[in-house]
Amino acid sequence: MPSSGPISTETDYVLIGTYTRYSSWTARVETVLEYFKIPYTKHYTNLSAVKSISPTGFVPVLKAPSMFPDIYINDSLAICEFLAELNPSLPLWPQDQMLRALARSAVAEMHSGFSVLRNTYDTNFVAKYSGNIPITEKGKMEVERMLKLWGEARARTVKRLTELGEQDEGFLFGKFGVADAFFWPVLWRFRTYDLPLATASSEATEWMAKMWSDPALKTLAKDYFRQADDPETTVAKYDDIFDGNPEIQYGRFDENWVFTASN
Repeated sequence: MPSSGPISTETDYVLIGTYTRYSSWTARVETVLEYFKIPYTKHYTNLSAVKSISPTGFVPVLKAPSMFPDIYINDSLAICEFLAELNPSLPLWPQDQMLRALARSAVAEMHSGFSVLRNTYDTNFVAKYSGNIPITEKGKMEVERMLKLWGEARARTVKRLTELGEQDEGFLFGKFGVADAFFWPVLWRFRTYDLPLATASSEATEWMAKMWSDPALKTLAKDYFRQADDPETTVAKYDDIFDGNPEIQYGRFDENWVFTASN
């Protein structure tokens, strides 16, 4: 975990979103806040109540009342850029210009792309599907692109940090940052829907293992399981999305599950 603290300790951040076991976009911002121990208050609700707490009708939204009393910062990427600006001592983005450019490019691709994966395979951290899970050719292409992106990011990072004589901590661009937080919920989808890892390079699978075993992320995972035990957080349309298909079994992961490349 990063040892340096945030400079904006007096900023009263309020994160508005939906329950993170389902909401990948809210989870991305929460992951940044939690990983870097940036103080904040969260206000989560079900999808049906979002319009009552968010002026745009979308989440996540971040407020910083002591700075901007009437301003709502919309969109996960805009929120993370705002947090990075106010906490320059934290490695939300890589310090090296080249790696920073690559990290921003990767995050932007996640933010605006991979529409088949995002629209077909709903986020549900605790859910486990097995059997004949459908995947289209476009879906396969996006899976392969995702794995290639992770592998190339790690390979380029190792090379660049070696050139700079700097330590590599094993995350996408060296230290944990916004890029890792943005791809964290994608790892859930790979696990939940047993998406194919056949084209993953060793660099990609090593990063996946690093993420799944990280203590801070495992702590977040425990909260997702706690949410799943609370009926008030349930969103029925995101549970058992293949209901009625006898070729697909629906269950729940054990909290002690461990990633291996063969999962």
